[in-house]
Amino acid sequence: MLELRRLRLLAEFARRGSIAATAAALGYTPSAVSQQLATLEREARVPLLDRTARSAELTDAGRRLAERAEEILGLVETAEAELSAHSDTPMGRVVVTAFPTAAVAFAPALARSLGEHPELTFVLRQTRPGDGIRQVQNGEVDIALIDDWTGKVPEQAPAALEFFHLRRDPLVLVVPAAHPMSEPDRAVDLQRLREEPWMAAPPGEPSRQAVERLLDTVGGARPVPWEFEGLHTILSLVARGIGITAVPALALAAGDRGVAVRPIPDCALAREVYAVTRSASVRRPSVAVTLRAIYAAAREVQPVPAEK
Repeated sequence: MLELRRLRLLAEFARRGSIAATAAALGYTPSAVSQQLATLEREARVPLLDRTARSAELTDAGRRLAERAEEILGLVETAEAELSAHSDTPMGRVVVTAFPTAAVAFAPALARSLGEHPELTFVLRQTRPGDGIRQVQNGEVDIALIDDWTGKVPEQAPAALEFFHLRRDPLVLVVPAAHPMSEPDRAVDLQRLREEPWMAAPPGEPSRQAVERLLDTVGGARPVPWEFEGLHTILSLVARGIGITAVPALALAAGDRGVAVRPIPDCALAREVYAVTRSASVRRPSVAVTLRAIYAAAREVQPVPAEK
């Protein structure tokens, strides 16, 4: 009898291409993954991996079983969804992962809405950029809230996933409350702001890339003097008058005091925010009610300039 948990490991190995990457993706040790795949080989009674001292790759039988594993896991989830769909009461555990600003912005509305379902256990976790889709695909979480600066993520994702567009999140200028550019009747002039002390996330972060693209429109600026992990850390430093920044508007949902927020004229830089789940999960009442709550939370949150 082939065990579903080990089939999921094999499917992940087929996607990742190595035992180390599979272990990192699923939170196991490489030795644990290797042992479980060896057990699966004994269950299947055929070699599934061609191992060498430094690597391992799927045999022809391993590739065929990995393809079947994806189908089997999908069928199991579909069967579970069909069974739970007969109940109108959302129940059980739903795990949602989100990028940090979405987690902070949506959590209050989600807590109010889902609190009306006493038989539902809701778990909200923060995740690193790029991890959400993988976590949904391999079954670690039920729903992921992701951001997309490229406009191409949904079309490049596996067909087994379903995307729900939540909102467009534009880049906005954030300055200290006492900054001259904080006055709403004063036009935002990026050219004049080029020499200001800008703060941003580390290189490679999508929000940092957006800031660099913004400043490129006015000929670039001097190197960012301050780099900090976390947009909320950056906003707290702006509030203390240390520098200025540009962030997605959703980052202001927590109501950071001591800053002024200004729209940036003629700026098309923005990210799209999506909820992602497996297509087979949508019919589960617990997932369906959570998706509705997420959509409502995304509509409810209206980032506005904080009080000075």
